[in-house]
Order: sequence, then C-alpha cells, then structure tokens
Amino acid sequence: MKTNRREFYPFYLFLLASILRLIPALLLRDMGIGLDDMFQYDMLARSIVSGEGYRWYAEADLDLVQNYLPVDFDLEGYDPRGVPTSFRPPLYPVFLSLIYWLSGVGTERFFVSRIVQAFLNACLVPLTYFIARRLYPHQPAIARSAAWVVTLYPMLLIYPLALATENLFFVLALSSILVCLKAVDSRRTIHFLLAGCLLGLTALTRSVSLAFAGLAALWFFFFLKERKKAILLAAMVAIITLPWMARNTLLHGRLTGIESALGYDLYVGYHPEGTGTFQYGISLDLIPMLDDGERDEIGQALALGFICDDPGRVPYLALRRLGYFFGLERRAMTYFYASNFFGYIPPLILMALATILLVPFIIVSVSAAFGLALTRWDRKTGLVALFLVGYLIPHVFIIAEERFHYTLIPFLAILAGVFWSTRLPGLRDRWAVPRGRIALLLASAVVLLLFTNWGLELHRDAAALSELFGPEGNRLYLPY
Repeated sequence: MKTNRREFYPFYLFLLASILRLIPALLLRDMGIGLDDMFQYDMLARSIVSGEGYRWYAEADLDLVQNYLPVDFDLEGYDPRGVPTSFRPPLYPVFLSLIYWLSGVGTERFFVSRIVQAFLNACLVPLTYFIARRLYPHQPAIARSAAWVVTLYPMLLIYPLALATENLFFVLALSSILVCLKAVDSRRTIHFLLAGCLLGLTALTRSVSLAFAGLAALWFFFFLKERKKAILLAAMVAIITLPWMARNTLLHGRLTGIESALGYDLYVGYHPEGTGTFQYGISLDLIPMLDDGERDEIGQALALGFICDDPGRVPYLALRRLGYFFGLERRAMTYFYASNFFGYIPPLILMALATILLVPFIIVSVSAAFGLALTRWDRKTGLVALFLVGYLIPHVFIIAEERFHYTLIPFLAILAGVFWSTRLPGLRDRWAVPRGRIALLLASAVVLLLFTNWGLELHRDAAALSELFGPEGNRLYLPY
C-alpha cells in the first residue's frame, strides 16, 4: 500500500495544484485582459476560428486596440479582415483557437481559457517531480520538495489568468526535458523522435527554445555518441518547424524564421535610451508598422546602428539584462494594481500580498545556488545545464524581463531541493573537498550578486513604490 501511495504522490499534488489554480480563475471570472500581448493572442485565435487564417488587427480590433495604444497605424493597402502576420509564434494562438472553437468567441472565452490553463499549469507539478526523479533517482525527497514548490508557487498559481504563451511553453519545455532525460537512459529511437517532436512544438511556442534544440542534438551526437538518433531528433525538429518558416518566408519574400520579432526586440533592447528590458515608450516606435517583415528589417538595422555607435554599451546592457532576468517578481502586481484592476488595497494588506509574491523567489533562488554547488555532475545534469544556458543566453543579448525566469522555477526548485535534502551537513561535506570549496564560494558570490541586484532594483524604483503604497496607488496607471 505504501508503494502505491508513493507512485500516486505527484498526481495527488496535481489535483491540489489544479484546485489552487482554479480558485483565482473562479474568483475573477469576469476579468478582462489588460496587456497588448494578450490582445494580440486573442485577435489571432479569433481570426483562426473565423477561418480568416493567421491575421491580426482586423477592422473591429483596430478600433479597440487604438483605445489602448496611442499610435497611428500605417494602413496603406489595409485589408479589413486583418493583416497576415509572422510576429508571434503560432502554437499558442492555435491552442487558444481550439478553446474558442469549443467555447465560442463570446465574453466567456477568457474564463474558459483560464480554466483550461489552470489544469495545464498544474501539469508542471508531476513534470517537475518526474524530472527530479530522473536526475536524482535515489533521493525521492528532492522530487517531493520540488513538486511542492511548484504546487504552491504564487506566480504560477495566478499565471493561468494571463492569455500568455508561457502557459503552454512551460509545459512543453518541461516535457521536452523529461523525454530527453528518458532518451539518455533508454537510448531508444522512439524517445529521440518524441524528444524532437516536443522540442519542435516548444520552438513553435517560443522560438528562443530553438537554441536548446540545437544544443541537445549536438550533445546527443558528440557527447552521448548516439549520432544517428541525434540526427533523427534534429530531423524531427525540422519537420515540425520548417513548414511554418516556409510560410513566413513566402509571406515576406525573404528568409524568415518561426517569428519576425527579432528586429523589434533588438531595437528595444539596444535603444540608446533603453536599459535592455521592455520599455513602454520605446516599444511604441515600431508598432505602427503592420508589415512584420518591414518592421523586422528596420528594427535590426537600427539596432545594429545603435551597437556600432556605442559598442561599449553591449556588455553593460548584457549585465543589466541579467539583472532584469533574475529580478523580483513584482512587475505584474505593480501594473495590474496600479491599473485599478482590483481597486484600492490598504497598505498593510498590499505589503502582505507583495511579501507573499516576492519572498518565494528569493528563498528558492538562493537555495538553488547552494543546491547547484552540491550537485554531482553527470550526463543528465549536464543536459539540463545545457537547457538553462541555452535559454538564458539569448535573453542576455536580446531583451530580458523578470517574467522570463518563470520557465526556470521548476529547475530552481529541484536544485533548492538538493540543498534542503542535505542542509548544513551537506555543505560541510562539500566544503571538505577542494573543488567543493570552490563551488560553495562561487555559490556564495552568486547569492551576494542576487541580493545586490534586488537591492539596486528596489532603490531604483523607490519613488514609484512609495506612490504605489500611497492612497492613490491603484490609480497610477503605470506602463507595463
């Protein structure tokens, strides 16, 4: 009987995670959407359902969006059905369109989407558990603690409220890693093919993950010596992604990848008045261009000009982006509260809510730093490290926000579990080994840098935070 309970442990937590994620969705049943990203995904999904294809900014949507974006769109040759686009990867809008096809495109579509996303997000719990069991098969406590972190993590509880691509990307990314780890153990062709399929779908959700797909294929080819199966994995990724790339290439008459947002992101990320993250005013400069290909070309050319004019800013911006990537998880709370989504909240209650949202990342990331120092490296931990590096590096050199680190929370939770499972005795044992001593010193340096980063962040935004906790904080209407 004990064995059965152990086998069903992650699924019990899945049920708990589902219930916890359904609560905010039910309480905020009538909540609309509040970010341009969400409007865009909604437009694309409705266009697909209506049979108009992958288009956005149809005539009715154009009027609606202009109430939120103070820009004049370039409407030369405009088609009232909307503009064919390649700016957003396709899989999340397709996912939304399936929900809309079942629920209809009335006002209930947001609520139904959030219910579906609540269950989808809850899948992160068993996925985290099984990844941890693959990495640390003889230490089940690590898997249990990591699964509990993901079950209760505040930002993951409320993320299903957003019509955001991460809701699908999180699950596909973890599924890809789990199957890759399974392929390491089994060496079976079916697992390499499935890994390639999942990696391709993950890239169609957020193209930044294509970097890891390439790294994984190279790792299997050179390190694991599974050359034929690595080629099969890469071929499967290509079969999944190339048709959409071909569609985008035909659309713009030039070679185009899964999405054409690179120029826009580089423009915002390297703008002389920018700091390497998304900034509202700068982000509006290229928005009026409804031709994605033209926007992408102009954005890349301008970004290259910014870099050539001041190449010394490149390492500075990379460091700033690293800070933004590992920033405190307060941006969403600040935006939605300051936009009066929830009305006025007394300062003490608001402070308590902020503490609940911010403290978990501090605890998990600090613990993960020491967990990383305690990790014994092997083939599987090396593969996961490739994912972490492959995911982080593009953000450091293009554009970064704190929401981008949410993808890594399950992995940070696993590393935190490594530390929690050994605590001080494990640190003492590691310190006794010369290499372990170096690893712990590096971990301590990382923790110091994290606290420095968070302290500088709070100091930089002190004035805005003071207003946020003031009597009119819910009516500041700060840009995202």
